[in-house]
Amino acid sequence: MYAIVEIAGQQFKVVQDQKLFVHRLAEKEGSKVSFDKVYLLDDGKKVSIGAPAITGASVEAKVVSHLKGDKVIVFKKKRRKGYRVKNGHRQALTELVIEKIQASGSKAQKAAEPEAPKKVTKAAADKAPATKKAAPKKAAPKTAAKDFASMTVAQLKEEAKAKGIEGISSMKKADLIAALSK
Repeated sequence: MYAIVEIAGQQFKVVQDQKLFVHRLAEKEGSKVSFDKVYLLDDGKKVSIGAPAITGASVEAKVVSHLKGDKVIVFKKKRRKGYRVKNGHRQALTELVIEKIQASGSKAQKAAEPEAPKKVTKAAADKAPATKKAAPKKAAPKTAAKDFASMTVAQLKEEAKAKGIEGISSMKKADLIAALSK
């Protein structure tokens, strides 16, 4: 079983009991770390691909040590100018050992996913009663046809055509309301 997981901003292909060197993590040596951004899982029979990440899947690792990588020499030179700069760099790394790749809980999380947006979005909850109120308003003008102020100009022109009023193409909304209310 292997997984592709994001650790410290980079993606790694990990297998259980694998040693891995990643950019320095803030956790202490000997502590356990869990990574939830699993993009691909392969258990030998089935390959699961996330969009973008697989919900419920995680990779657990243990921090073995913090160390520095090999020295990299950065040498800059401009010929015939007397410009030479030599710098060195050693990347701070963390050594991890992958302990466990968990794919469990993905089905339970997928069943709970549709409920999450309903709970999270307050704006959608505020808009839902407004749309329910708007539906009776649309139905009311069809039956009563007296609430002309809430109707659009196009709807008023249709009502005027139905009643047989002439010259509606040049009328404004106030004129249409006045003509229909007579």
